[in-house]
Amino acid sequence: MKKTIVALLLLVLVLAGARAIIWNSYHEFLSMPLALPEPGYVFQLEPGMNGKAIVRRLEREGFTEDDWRWKLLMRIEPRIYRAGEYLLESGFRPRDVLVKLSGTDVVQYRFTLVEGWTFGQLAGALGQDPVLEDDLDLSQPYAWDPGTLFEGMEHPEGWFLPETYSFTRGDGYRDILERAYASMNEALDEAWRTRDTGLPLASPYQLLILASIIEKETALEEERGEIAGVFVRRLEKGMRLQTDPTVIYGMGEQFDGDIRRRDLKTDTPYNTYTRHGLPPTPIAMPGRASLLAAAHPADGETLYFVADGNGGHTFSKTLAEHQAAVDRLLGRN
Repeated sequence: MKKTIVALLLLVLVLAGARAIIWNSYHEFLSMPLALPEPGYVFQLEPGMNGKAIVRRLEREGFTEDDWRWKLLMRIEPRIYRAGEYLLESGFRPRDVLVKLSGTDVVQYRFTLVEGWTFGQLAGALGQDPVLEDDLDLSQPYAWDPGTLFEGMEHPEGWFLPETYSFTRGDGYRDILERAYASMNEALDEAWRTRDTGLPLASPYQLLILASIIEKETALEEERGEIAGVFVRRLEKGMRLQTDPTVIYGMGEQFDGDIRRRDLKTDTPYNTYTRHGLPPTPIAMPGRASLLAAAHPADGETLYFVADGNGGHTFSKTLAEHQAAVDRLLGRN
């Protein structure tokens, strides 16, 4: 009887010791960072991937060993894992990894629409992005269904607001364009609602067209309102706008970097030297500043402007003053 009691006591001690060893090993495991690289590791969690598959992937990458302690952790702390890309940072411990992969803090990418881009340039940049999904034929914008994609858009030029848009893997061209289109509609609506009274513009679309010309004429914030004022006064007086960017846009692929006198005389729907009024569509994507400039042109009497050779423009009230400014630019006086 005494021997049996001693044996049971020894068994209890052995089991308690084993339990202590197991428990210490488990807590050591919880406190030990994975062998992640210093910049971190982007883990792509596929749909339907469970905890077992996650640990196997981590083991294949050499970051950990797939042993019983992972299984115990996932049994004690069950989680639902969400598909996506996650940045596992250097110093992450096992629990940190599982918390990250069951959260919503996925890797964010950025795509920037640049002020003054044409739709062709936008399409080219989208096509070169290594992450965005190719889910829209960018070469055939006129074949898009405007009723379900971009309601109210008949021509794609100018309709996408230049900003930086965040996205995650799995998003495509359509996601970026839909958000940029919605942002442009919002910005255009605000500019139109708050516009100065009496502008020679019949619709928000005409304001968008004018803003696109302003965008292409100057990159200087302080000049946008004054350039808008010149164009508005020309429209009011029935003068042609005579702006080179519209001519260049109308030339399309024929433009080789130089605009010549014969180009100014060659009629196209966009040649504002041969035609009165605004061109039929925008010629680029205007930013918010150009939209506001078109809605609130600066007061004044100037009707002409020419580059000053220093990144800005010289503004003139009369043709004689303008010609003198041109002569100075060309070194004629």
